[in-house]
Amino acid sequence: MIVRAGLLQLHHELPGEQDIAAHKRAAIEKHVEWIKKAAAQSVNVLCLQELFFAPYFAAEQDRQWYQAAEAVPDGPTVTLMKTLAKNYHMVLIVPLYEEAMAGVYYNTAAVIDADGTYLGKFRKIHIPQVHGSAPGAYGFWEKFYFRPGNLGYPVFDTQWGKIGVYICYDRHFPEGARILGLHGAEIVFNPSATTAGHADHLWHIEQAAHAIANGYFVGALNRVGEESPWNIGEFFGESYFCDPEGRTVAQGPRNHDALVTADLDLSQIRQALPVLCPS
Repeated sequence: MIVRAGLLQLHHELPGEQDIAAHKRAAIEKHVEWIKKAAAQSVNVLCLQELFFAPYFAAEQDRQWYQAAEAVPDGPTVTLMKTLAKNYHMVLIVPLYEEAMAGVYYNTAAVIDADGTYLGKFRKIHIPQVHGSAPGAYGFWEKFYFRPGNLGYPVFDTQWGKIGVYICYDRHFPEGARILGLHGAEIVFNPSATTAGHADHLWHIEQAAHAIANGYFVGALNRVGEESPWNIGEFFGESYFCDPEGRTVAQGPRNHDALVTADLDLSQIRQALPVLCPS
């Protein structure tokens, strides 16, 4: 089966001082338009970027951002995405800020099948807490906002293949990538918020290595642009797909809005696995 897969790398338009409702409204409206563009290009599976409906607010430690979190799957954003998935017959991977219960929050990706059915979610497991490259108190303060994921490494059996999800910092740890392969993943998506100067070279190595080691396709997705007032660095984009032998088959531009698409032939997995596991 050939699957047309897509990645949306988009700049968040509003400065951080805007109220949270405005941030969410602007980001969701922009993504809805790009999802429509993906449908026009016959995309079967589309992944949105990490925390897609907001700026990367973990650049600071401020309790106001707890208000951005929603229930998954019963919150308004996943409800909207279920409708879009059904209308466009498109599998959607929707990374967002989840409130599981009062005071309990996760960095989560909901997976919605092409008929609009909510299949489940992955919660980011490895949570960074590091100072950024910019002066001042800004950085990657994710432990202020997110608990480590507690759902393991699920693989979702969609109408367009078996999908796994790894979120951003998870990609530095090979064990979960291996488990996704053992669970039968055919395409693993890694929505990220990665800045220049931190792991640029790793961006093009680690995920290709996961693909080679485990015999699946990887869709690596990075948001784009600098986000004020934090300006912790340039989210540089360069989203890409690689095949089970680690070859880059499509790549997006640096620091520009883009829909990155690739036609993934899942039969390549069967061709690659005998090389990985010879008799």
